[in-house]
Amino acid sequence: MNKIPPHRAPPDFSLSLGGPLYQLYRRTYLSGEALELLHRRVLVVALFAWLPLLILSLIEGHASTGNTRIPFLLDVEAHVRFLIALPSLVIAEVVVHRRITPLIQRFVERKIVVDKDLPAFRTSVQSALRIRNSAITEFAILAFVYTLGLWLWRRNHLGAGAATWFARPDATGLRLTLAGYWYAFVSAPLFQFILLRWYMRIALWVRFLWQTSRLDLRLTACHPDRAGGLGFLGKSSYAFGPILFAQGALLAGLIATRVLYEGQSLVSFKMEAGGLIGVMVLFVLGPLLIFSPLMERTQRRGIAQFGLLAQRYAAGFEQKWTGNEDPEMSELLGSADIQSLADLGNSYSVVSEMRFAPFTFTDVIRLVVATAAPLIPLALTVISLEELLSRLFKIII
Repeated sequence: MNKIPPHRAPPDFSLSLGGPLYQLYRRTYLSGEALELLHRRVLVVALFAWLPLLILSLIEGHASTGNTRIPFLLDVEAHVRFLIALPSLVIAEVVVHRRITPLIQRFVERKIVVDKDLPAFRTSVQSALRIRNSAITEFAILAFVYTLGLWLWRRNHLGAGAATWFARPDATGLRLTLAGYWYAFVSAPLFQFILLRWYMRIALWVRFLWQTSRLDLRLTACHPDRAGGLGFLGKSSYAFGPILFAQGALLAGLIATRVLYEGQSLVSFKMEAGGLIGVMVLFVLGPLLIFSPLMERTQRRGIAQFGLLAQRYAAGFEQKWTGNEDPEMSELLGSADIQSLADLGNSYSVVSEMRFAPFTFTDVIRLVVATAAPLIPLALTVISLEELLSRLFKIII
């Protein structure tokens, strides 16, 4: 078994490990070094955000009855946010760790990054890890959550002026209930922090991709993945599926609340739903287009090289089998059988069909499904499953 030279040993990299929250998980026995104990972490984080809301609402009598416009047990948006979207964001840590980490190694193992650029490649990795591990970065997110984030929460949740399980009207306006205080100062900030932390780490991933694209990467025009050897990057997008699912769940909860308690039409949210799906898919796959100029140059160079080779080979093949063989072509032709000519044709076809993006239409569809999945139960309330599948089929085809 061949050993990898020390200078080509793949660097360790993970978007999920590191940072104050990760260290807190470990100190409270909610995680191991490689994000083990996922079930424990999901249960504790979700219940920490949701269970006090239930208990306090029951104590105050705002859980299911009373003169409350939205009782806690019927607040679809809150349940979706803390029992579906929040666990999805926690689960994403493990999914991203397991899928993204090997990708960094493939750049080195497959020699896409050449030896002379390995120092710069490792520098990019270390730079990303320093930002990922930075306490300043996460404390800045926390400060943002408790300033602008809190202001946005009050604006969005206290603007209607109606009595809910988290706020009651009095002479001065709306007064937060005990459950409302936990909602405003614990549950909502916790969710916002974890979500923004993910945005920050995805931004790190984009930054790393951009720095890598500036290197003199060695792509292969005739690679079977038809992406010059970068096809694995398109498959990496699946790692962010739980994050897209969480975003779709948030919108689904918001729409359900507007429909149930404000009488709005479900169809009126089709632009919001379509916009969210488009933005989130572009958010994940768009950064991969950084490699498009390099892939286009690789294909153009490959077509020129294989075109010249094909011309020489085909001319020699014809001369050999028509009895006018050129001695200079013998070494190029080899056996010069029909299968060799067919193999050359297949290789040229692969080069000609090389894409300018390291992802496929299938990758796009899978991310669309991940984002839209939480919205499907809402759609089924206005159209049948058969009609929904028919519409989706028409869009795909």
